[in-house]
Amino acid sequence: MTEATTEATTDAIRFDNSYARLPDRFFARLAPTPVAGPRLLRLNQGLARELGLDPGWLAGPEGVAALAGNRVVEGSEPLAAAYAGHQFGNFVPQLGDGRAILLGEVVDRHGRRRDIQLKGSGPTPFSRRGDGRAALGPVLREYVVSEAMAALGIPTTRALAAVATGERVVRETFLPGAVLTRVAASHIRVGTFQFFAARGDTEGLRALADHVVARHYPEAAEAEKPYRALLDGVVDRQADLVARWLLVGFVHGVMNTDNMSVAGETIDYGPCAFLDAYDPRTVYSSIDAHGRYAYGNQPRIALWNLTRLAETLLPLLAADESEAVAEAEAVLGGFGARFEAAYHGGLARKIGLDAATPEDAELANDLLKAMAGNQADFTLTFRGLCAAAGDPAADAAVRDLFVDPTAYDAWAARWRQRLAEAGRDPAEAAAAMRAVNPAFIPRNHRVEEMIAAAVERDDLAPLDGLMAVLSRPYDDQPENARYAEAPDGGGVGYRTFCGT
Repeated sequence: MTEATTEATTDAIRFDNSYARLPDRFFARLAPTPVAGPRLLRLNQGLARELGLDPGWLAGPEGVAALAGNRVVEGSEPLAAAYAGHQFGNFVPQLGDGRAILLGEVVDRHGRRRDIQLKGSGPTPFSRRGDGRAALGPVLREYVVSEAMAALGIPTTRALAAVATGERVVRETFLPGAVLTRVAASHIRVGTFQFFAARGDTEGLRALADHVVARHYPEAAEAEKPYRALLDGVVDRQADLVARWLLVGFVHGVMNTDNMSVAGETIDYGPCAFLDAYDPRTVYSSIDAHGRYAYGNQPRIALWNLTRLAETLLPLLAADESEAVAEAEAVLGGFGARFEAAYHGGLARKIGLDAATPEDAELANDLLKAMAGNQADFTLTFRGLCAAAGDPAADAAVRDLFVDPTAYDAWAARWRQRLAEAGRDPAEAAAAMRAVNPAFIPRNHRVEEMIAAAVERDDLAPLDGLMAVLSRPYDDQPENARYAEAPDGGGVGYRTFCGT
């Protein structure tokens, strides 16, 4: 395999790299490994324009070569980042980008600094005997789900392009290979901090923390205690992010510390999925045998991960260890209240209420309990409530989702009384609820159908259909009603795989 060539086209991508200026022990410098037959599968033209890139150039021969890893554009400083991480609770002191290479950073049209990374771009010094490649199925899953999350308004990495490699990768069988171009606020993780802490490298830890403050939390630089303010900012963003996940029924599936972005974005869509029938114990990942990352465990795991981050920052929080621990505990102690405020506030809005009073929280939680006890579909129930808020006749569609419809009837009577007490106009309540309760999510069975069509028949029409629907998740789209349908059996027994 030949090395990637250097592209001399000036300003094809206007890189402005900052991470590459950190000390060399932060990463390994290397170019992507070229592929045999690059073919552009899909390009996110809207995102390209947002990044200040020319979609026409990206879709042309030079652009496709760059997106495949066959050509290094001028100004790119490709590197594989080093990091560590707790994987299912077990600490691994060195992980790193084993199949991803950061091409560099751009400043988008809104003045935001964004990473451009190739995923599936070949082996790196961190590959740990892996081939460094990605199969087409996982690439398309991340493309679809990350873009769906963006349309839902949830902080996330984005997908710029998917490119077929013309090569096969070996997993359980031979599969077509692909490369995903991923865009992120950064790819710095809790595990990145753990990498330096595990080595006792306080100088590296401080350099990393200063970089993160400058890039993601500039207000922390003005605080009396900048590193405490940094931890506080990460805690705040993660509390809000995980609340948003729960409010749309998202299950990340592998919340290892190396999969938690300090920028507060959803990152690494491996064995992810969305709830069908509501059950907080739901686990989709085939490797999560003990349910560590179950839907309802996600807030607890977020706090566990944040505690690991706090541990790495102790040398920066205070010279005295006991004082540093007290600082960290004070910040971590605020996670629960922040999460509950974001989550219960969101739940209140999902049932048409502005205020998240304790009584409203109890009302919403009682609905969830009734749903869990009656195998009610998460998305269909909340979307159905939007119509029911404006017209009680629409109750019939919602109660049909419950094994025992009288469970819904009892709750709905209390709900309507509360809406009346709040003085909510039915039409206004219904409209407000439609803005927060999606009609369409990446239904697991539809995602699997899309992947099967692409992998088995090279048919991307299901991908295009799914992407078109998911780009407008809060619109009714009656012509696309089949995309909202729950799977037979409520999705019980569905499993996802990480794809590596």
